[in-house]
Amino acid sequence: MSKANPVDRWQAALEEAGELTPEIVGDISQVHGDRGVRAIEAVGENRVKAYRDFTIVVGYDDEYIVEDGGCTCKDSEYNLDADDPTERCWHSLAVAIARRVGHVDYHDMWYSEVRELL
Repeated sequence: MSKANPVDRWQAALEEAGELTPEIVGDISQVHGDRGVRAIEAVGENRVKAYRDFTIVVGYDDEYIVEDGGCTCKDSEYNLDADDPTERCWHSLAVAIARRVGHVDYHDMWYSEVRELL
């Protein structure tokens, strides 16, 4: 991975700005396409949830566990190259964005406790 990696660039810019600027939104959209746009929407809709054990992104049909940049969704499992940082599912991108802008919905409980209630 080179220093000038486009993923590193938008993440560093977001880290510095602490908010989604039009330029950063454009960079994310350019690098990640529709997945980037969906990730930004999920952050704006407060669908990134952190629990004691996992970070979850609430999708359209299910909830997905995101850990260390990996995700439990089918897109991650079947369509993306784990070694290519530009190929990430929108759930994983949403977590990366939400953490950098401080827009993660924290819950002081175990995710397994929440699943039992559902």
